[in-house]
Amino acid sequence: MTQQATEPAPVLRRAPNALSVVRLVLAPVLLALAWFGHPRAFLVCFTASLLTDLADGFLARRFHETSELGAKLDSWGDLAMYLTLPPSAWWLWPDLIMQEAPFVALALVSFVLPTLIGLVKFRRATSYHTYGAKLSAVIMGPAMLVLFAFGLAWPFRIATFVFALAEIEEIAITAVLPRWHADVRSIVQARRLARADQVAATRRGDRG
Repeated sequence: MTQQATEPAPVLRRAPNALSVVRLVLAPVLLALAWFGHPRAFLVCFTASLLTDLADGFLARRFHETSELGAKLDSWGDLAMYLTLPPSAWWLWPDLIMQEAPFVALALVSFVLPTLIGLVKFRRATSYHTYGAKLSAVIMGPAMLVLFAFGLAWPFRIATFVFALAEIEEIAITAVLPRWHADVRSIVQARRLARADQVAATRRGDRG
C-alpha cells in the first residue's frame, strides 16, 4: 500500500516527455512570430520554451522517469528550439546580431559541431545532458532574453564562453565513448562507461 501511494500519477510520469513535445511544437511558432515581426510575443513563447526545458529534466529526475525515449525527445526539443534562434533573431533584431556577430558565430559553431560529430560517429544525435550543458542552458537562456529584450550584451558574451566549454566537453565525450550512451553527465562518467564497454567486449570475445 505504501509503495503504491508514493508512486507518481500517470500524468506526472508522462509530463517530461510531454514538455519536450511542447518545445518541439513551439519551434515553428517562434519562427512564425519572428517572421511576422512580433518581438514581444516571440519573447513570451521563447521564455515558455526555456521553462519547459528546465521543467522536463527536473520532473524526470524527481519521479525517476528517465528513459532513452525521454532523452531523445529532450535533445530534439532543444535542437528545434535553438535552431529557430539564429533566423528569428536576425529577422527581429538584425542590428543587434551584427553587433554581436563574433559571439553569435561562436555559439553557433559550439552548438552545431558536437551534434555533427555525434551524428557521424553514432549515426544519431547525442543525448548526453551533461552538467556543463545544464549550467550553460541555465545561463544562456536568461542571457539571450536580456540581450533581445534590453540590448544588454555582456551576459550573453559570458554565457557563450560557458556554452563553448560545455560543448568542448561533449566532443571529448563522443571521442571517448565506443558506442552511443544517453545521459552521460561528464567526461569522467564517459571514461567509466568506455572502460565498462571495453571489459564487456573482452568478455564477449573470450566466450566466443
